[in-house]
Amino acid sequence: MYEENLQLLINGQWRQGSEGNTLPLQNPATGEVIGEVPCASASDLEEALQAAQQGFETWKELSAHERANYLNRAADLLEQRIQTLASVLTQENGKSLREAKGELQFCADAIRWYAEEGKRAYGRIIPSRNRTVRHTVLREPVGPALGFAAWNFPGGNVALKVAGALAAGCSIIVKPSNETPGTAVGIIRCLQDAGVPAGVIGLVFGDPASISSQLIASPIPKKLSLTGSTPVGKQLQKMASDSLKRCTMELGGHAPVLVFADAELDRTLDRLVAAKFRNAGQVCTSPTRFYVHRSLYEAFIQGFVKRTEQLVVGNGLEDGVTMGPLITERRLGNMAEMVADALNRGAKLLTGGQRLERPGFFYAPTVLRDVSDEALIMNDEPFGPLVAITPFNSYEEVVQRANSLPYALAAYVFTQDAQTARQASDDLEAGVIGVNQTSVHEAETPFGGFNESGYGLESGQEGLDAYLRTKVVTDTFV
Repeated sequence: MYEENLQLLINGQWRQGSEGNTLPLQNPATGEVIGEVPCASASDLEEALQAAQQGFETWKELSAHERANYLNRAADLLEQRIQTLASVLTQENGKSLREAKGELQFCADAIRWYAEEGKRAYGRIIPSRNRTVRHTVLREPVGPALGFAAWNFPGGNVALKVAGALAAGCSIIVKPSNETPGTAVGIIRCLQDAGVPAGVIGLVFGDPASISSQLIASPIPKKLSLTGSTPVGKQLQKMASDSLKRCTMELGGHAPVLVFADAELDRTLDRLVAAKFRNAGQVCTSPTRFYVHRSLYEAFIQGFVKRTEQLVVGNGLEDGVTMGPLITERRLGNMAEMVADALNRGAKLLTGGQRLERPGFFYAPTVLRDVSDEALIMNDEPFGPLVAITPFNSYEEVVQRANSLPYALAAYVFTQDAQTARQASDDLEAGVIGVNQTSVHEAETPFGGFNESGYGLESGQEGLDAYLRTKVVTDTFV
């Protein structure tokens, strides 16, 4: 049973939208409506903005140690509630309970990490050319922030924005996805129950275009952080430019995988299959373009198909499920279009390739070989359980093909040769690169992309810096 009470949080009060409008919430594994998402009105949003300003004035006056105490208490509460909240996350997102619990543990870890990192927002003293003058560099919170979070990691996307803002001394208004509201509500309830003052965190749902236009147009927020698609990022960046708001844009990817001739085959396959079908491929760092050296090509394909056909597809609440549904029915059509286009361009379908005949939005894990570089799937992020494999012959060739797109978020290299790994790490256009493994994001490591995958970083000390501004004080008393 879906257990989260969906509400807005405005000025420290949990409530419904003032105009009573709601949106249906579907479980993607069943297609059933499991809740009603409250929609914020224009007056609700204005109240949230004013509360964020007042909350910032209160929160910025606390010491970093005091703010850390609130964050650590919230992390403790989140860990205590993981079992219940994981069920909520799985029901609204579709990923397995195991994945949901892992994501929520990441959230608790990230909140704790930011709590500590906030104590290290150091300034410095710059030696002056004049002995009677002192130059002091201060780091201070940039101001109220906005956080727009995607549905594919409904916990992690929210936690990183909230924890980074609060650790730096900022207030924040969060607009999560309407598809996955309960996870955000559950995480922010932990912060509220930990004693975070009214107005420091706001939570709103509703029409994305209306909410983003009103919040971004306001002079109150000084910072915007988005996890979303490249087209949405471009649109919000243009809106933010009118008031010169600082932006962090974590946008789409299309991660190339370079499998060289000397890769350790079984270990490579185990890691890539697990990473590819995590969250049904709905991950911005998901491996999506598989370039395999021709000498290893047939063995790689055989092993990949065998492992793919062993996946257990189903409702993430059920034991043993390793892949859940897509988030909406519309995504099924996108998968079918990409597969048909690849086949029309000469690719061969090895397994999958169709919607599963069952309730919910399930698409079969799909493997395609000999995929043309001109195919839609090789140029547009599939964001689903589709695998496109193609051979390569030389290092120079594969790097050029891997770097041929405007997206540059993640890339993966599999080789036992240290020189090849280092050279590829230098040559590949990507913000995060995995060498012989696919885990490229921890709370303490910076995360972000280049080019049309966005700019700015979350996590790591860089994620805290995103919510800080630098002030220089030059003084003399002579």
